[in-house]
Amino acid sequence: MSKTALLAKLTAQPCKRDELLAVIADIGMSNVAGEPGTEVYAAHKDQNDDDVVWFYELYSDQASLESHGGSEGMKVFGRAIRDYMAGRPELFMLDPVAAKGVDF
Repeated sequence: MSKTALLAKLTAQPCKRDELLAVIADIGMSNVAGEPGTEVYAAHKDQNDDDVVWFYELYSDQASLESHGGSEGMKVFGRAIRDYMAGRPELFMLDPVAAKGVDF
């Protein structure tokens, strides 16, 4: 089985990125702590857009990504970020091929 990755762009409402990041740090990170197939779950502030957060996610396989996406924790997370978001997250599916620190 090959690993799968996801890049997500979350655009916050104007001046709400810090609140969004607080929810990510609290609820988002605690939700993935017990997910064995979630290998990397990293949030990043965009250096050129004060309202954007990028997520890089790496999963052991497609089933792990699907389990994460359909989990009760993700439903709670989605409801918690709703008030800070300018719209739906943009999701980009990726097939990893090479990286430092990660075996494929």
